[in-house]
Amino acid sequence: MITLTLLHPIQSVAVQSWCFESEPVVRIGRSNDNDVIIYSAVVSRHHVELWNHANGWEIINFGANGTYVDDRPIAQVSVVDGMTIRLGNSGPKIRIGVGATNQPGKIIKPPQRDLRQKDEVSKNRSTAWPGGVGIIEDDEHGGLTQIDLD
Repeated sequence: MITLTLLHPIQSVAVQSWCFESEPVVRIGRSNDNDVIIYSAVVSRHHVELWNHANGWEIINFGANGTYVDDRPIAQVSVVDGMTIRLGNSGPKIRIGVGATNQPGKIIKPPQRDLRQKDEVSKNRSTAWPGGVGIIEDDEHGGLTQIDLD
């Protein structure tokens, strides 16, 4: 299990969290076909992927503006429970919490990326605007609702 928590840009408190039980790959980016959708000018459409391997989770950067851990750019790094990544040099921060990983010796290959059409957004997904403005969620009719956090 892996939990991703979007942090407020100034106060570093949780703004929104996502929990994934058994997914082999978790994708983060600005595009609607990601598992975690974050609207920010510095976040790429397909910014970063987290892969669940037999020996734990791994982060792989695909973002044009980079992904940072402890203010250092990374290309690929193992996840440590409680670590915080930053998308772009000055972008949103996400804290990562890891639970149980795959069983030893069991290797799961990530599935092919499922590119959905723009109008087929999953109703179980929500998006976040990291500027402290609020959370934008899809409702049951495909409309967007903003929830102010200020």
